[in-house]
Amino acid sequence: MAEFTMELNDEQKEVRDWLHGFAADVIRPAASEWDEREETPWPVIQEAAKLGIYSLDFYAQQFFDPTGLGIPMVMEELFWGDAGIALSIVGTGLAAVGVLANGTEEQIGTWVPQMYGDANDVKVAAFCSSEPDAGSDVAAMRTRAVYDEAKDEWVLNGTKTWATNGGIANVHVVVASVDPELGSKGHASFIVPPDTEGLSQGQKFKKHGIRASHTAEVVLENVRVPGHCLLGGKDKLDERLARAREKAKKGGERVKNAAMATFEASRPAVGAMAVGTARAAYEEALEYAKTREQFGRPIIDNQGVAFQLADMATQVDAARLLVWRASWMAVTGKKFEKAEGSMSKLYASETAKKVTAQAIQILGGNGYTREYPVERMHRDAAIYTIFEGTSEIQRLVIARTLSGLPIR
Repeated sequence: MAEFTMELNDEQKEVRDWLHGFAADVIRPAASEWDEREETPWPVIQEAAKLGIYSLDFYAQQFFDPTGLGIPMVMEELFWGDAGIALSIVGTGLAAVGVLANGTEEQIGTWVPQMYGDANDVKVAAFCSSEPDAGSDVAAMRTRAVYDEAKDEWVLNGTKTWATNGGIANVHVVVASVDPELGSKGHASFIVPPDTEGLSQGQKFKKHGIRASHTAEVVLENVRVPGHCLLGGKDKLDERLARAREKAKKGGERVKNAAMATFEASRPAVGAMAVGTARAAYEEALEYAKTREQFGRPIIDNQGVAFQLADMATQVDAARLLVWRASWMAVTGKKFEKAEGSMSKLYASETAKKVTAQAIQILGGNGYTREYPVERMHRDAAIYTIFEGTSEIQRLVIARTLSGLPIR
């Protein structure tokens, strides 16, 4: 078991510096343009693929880093560059995690490579869980999957929303209810292969932030997928449903569902994204405060500004430490006895909102304009307290974990 450390090894430092260079030289110069265009930055993704940053091999290497710090390090550096473009680069990873968390070895080997494509033919993937009436309340999910035993096919019907890469993805991972009476315990995840009939893109959302990341509805109308597209297989699903029904009779069960398994695995990574955005805003504010002069001296000489920067630096470092701890615990198999994964996501998300707002305040009128990046960073930061579990849901998870009450 790897010891917890706050010091990256030489290999990790090399990867970090390589990613930082890509973020500084490729992502940042393109950030404003793609934010204004509100389109997927395919040229940047293509460049990332050519360099090996957007690839299954690279993310697998980081995912299996025995220290657990590979993925948070990647997220922090890319999102330091720009959140919208970075999410376009890493958004496929949520679908990949969905397969890794719930799929068989054969399913992982078959579908995850198709999510990325290759440097000459880049693809993206989408994880589809949220619905118009089922966001935080996953038990309210209405998308249904019905098994057609005669054809060994699953028939999916419903509408998903807030899907990153939804409709433009090569592979969609869809969470659907197979037994509505069990609520969230009756959910399962399905692969929808490329060019499957009945799947279409609904509304594309015009967003406050992360505008370079494609977010849309996914409509499923009698979508038929082969039986082998049920992640984990039917035998495993039948066993899990039987256990859930039996425990439901006794009451008080805490069975993990497909969507929650994916979110639990990804929450520290989202925290790392927030750390990257917060750090970027802090660094912009620090540099501005050192060079901007008022009343004959740099504004950092004023305690009102200096103390804000001191708090910002402290909060960014504290958020990173919580993310690193949760990531290390996850990879070493330590139980989140106090919901440490949710803690990391909660604190880092709230820090990103707070620090980016303080950065605007320090830059004054300049910070409020699009001539300076902190305005965009502040808009981008708002999403961290919303997606993959709102801050309110994180607090609920933490509180219920501490109290021993079931997380439903």
